[in-house]
Order: sequence, then structure tokens, then C-alpha cells
Amino acid sequence: MVLPRQRALKHVQVREHVRSLIEQLPAGAAAPSERELVARFGVARMTVRQALDALVVEGLLERIPGRGTFVTQPIEHGREITSFTEDMRRRGLLPESQTLVARLEQAGPGVARALDLSVADPVLHWKRLRRADGQVICVEDAYLNEVLLPGFLQHGTPTSLYDALEARGLRPTRAEDSIAAEAASVEDADLLGIAVGAPVLRHSRRALAGDRIVEVSRSVYRHDAFTIYRQLES
Repeated sequence: MVLPRQRALKHVQVREHVRSLIEQLPAGAAAPSERELVARFGVARMTVRQALDALVVEGLLERIPGRGTFVTQPIEHGREITSFTEDMRRRGLLPESQTLVARLEQAGPGVARALDLSVADPVLHWKRLRRADGQVICVEDAYLNEVLLPGFLQHGTPTSLYDALEARGLRPTRAEDSIAAEAASVEDADLLGIAVGAPVLRHSRRALAGDRIVEVSRSVYRHDAFTIYRQLES
């Protein structure tokens, strides 16, 4: 959704005001409450929530359910690649996953090329419906290099893909992402609970641990349930 110009400007004002405040606070200190910021800037609670969400995703704030929002140690820019599970937890939401597909397959031409494998090489295919606080957010379709992850699905699927990769010394250190706005296909619409042709965000990722390609994924997000934040620096 494209925000009206005035609301977008207010969102930036709130975000930068909070940023300037928390720069002076130690880790663990309470951030200004949403109520305080609504009263100070005279904006809707949704605008304040969006501003705080951006700082949560940057790693400057952390939401703790039932307690509030607190200052955290800043993340070194450009160093961290987060998973869906980690992203939702930072936003103060409970991540959930429903496995739709989890099996060993032969790599097709596109997947083989993306993972730098040969066609018909074994790959792990893991497709999940992702929710946060019970709301459907996206469908994630991931392909993994089976040679690097022998027995990965032997004992069931892990709670978090990136936690499982980290346990094997394969936590992604670099990722190539692309994001496009598209119309929901029949399958997308059925899984996400939206109308066929409704707008969706399609996110493609190739993740590497050092020089090894460990994950290729395609995720389709509901446009009305998720906002992507990116911090850019020159």
C-alpha cells in the first residue's frame, strides 16, 4: 500500500525522533511508549507502530511481549541476515510454521543453476506456510543442497531453518535478494486466503555461508500483512 505523503513524513519524524532518543540510552532501557508518541506527534497508533517496527528490524529495539519495547545492542550494519522466525520475534510476534512439503527431490534446471549443482542432483525441498500471531503472512518454498546437509529431514523438520544451519556451521553470511510486486496465482490465493489476482510481494533469496550456496528460496507475502524494512547507508 502506498502511504499518503503526510503520513509517510510523520512516520519518518517519529522514527528519527525515537532513534535520537535511544542513541543516548543503554541497552535494556525502555523505549518511549506508543501512547507517548501518539500524544507527542498527534498521529495514528498505526503510524507510530510502523516507525517502531523499522527500528526493531534494524536491531535497535526489541519487543518483549507483556513488558514493552526496549533498547538493544545495535547490530553491525550489513552483518546479519535474518530468517522469518527471527524477524517476527523482533517485531514482538509469535512465529508459526506449517510444513506443506518436506522431501528429497532431484534438482530441476532452475534450482540446479541457483544452487550451482547439476540437474537431477539431490536437493531438499521444504515448503511452509508461515504465520505470525495466528495470521497467515507468507508461503515460503526453500531448496537446500543435500550434500551439505545429509540427514537434515531425517528426524523431522526444525523449528527454524537458520538455527538448524547455524548448528551445522552453515549460517548464511551473505544473501542475494530480489523483491517484486506481482498478482496472486490460484495457488498463492488459496494458501494465503486472498483473492486470485490480489497484489503480493514475491521475495527470492540465494543465501551463502562463505562461498557455499546453502539455500535458494521463493516466498510470497500478503501485501496487507507484511512490511519490508531495509536500512541503507552510503
